[in-house]
Amino acid sequence: MGIATKNGDDGTTALMYDRRVPKTHPRIEACGAVDELNAALGVARASAEHDFVRNNLLVIQKDLIVLMGELCVQPEDLPRYVKDGYSLVTPAMTATLDALVREIEGQNVSFKGWATPGATPPSAALDLARTICRRAERRVCGLKETGELRNAEIVIYLNRLSDLLWLFARWGKTKADSAQK
Repeated sequence: MGIATKNGDDGTTALMYDRRVPKTHPRIEACGAVDELNAALGVARASAEHDFVRNNLLVIQKDLIVLMGELCVQPEDLPRYVKDGYSLVTPAMTATLDALVREIEGQNVSFKGWATPGATPPSAALDLARTICRRAERRVCGLKETGELRNAEIVIYLNRLSDLLWLFARWGKTKADSAQK
């Protein structure tokens, strides 16, 4: 089967289990925003100057695959999804982000007030990913508000991730500033 199936030519797209929805459906908007986030994290990972950031971003990207998979399932199909062996976003995934936040905060990362993105290319890539993460979070919150999201941990995960991306950007800038001294 080729990539150009032409199934979406009518303005619909597929979710798991042969469900079709309009491409403008809030669930597709949420999935698309998370997909953009994952791509932006790929750019940030490719430009990262430190293994600490690069390795953690790869783990996060893999978590986002789990998150996108869950978003691509209508709420009534979630039991089948789990029965078929697919993973859901868990508090343990968020706890990993919390641990990273604590680790970075414990390293005397310097920041005051608003940060202006663009201090270094890697920090700019992280700041761009952070803003995309915030948009993805808003789209997912929209699903939650309409009862289309059963797992509230997804919102918590994305909220924590945006905080972590902000810290990663500040961490990288702090490291760059230290290296110049």
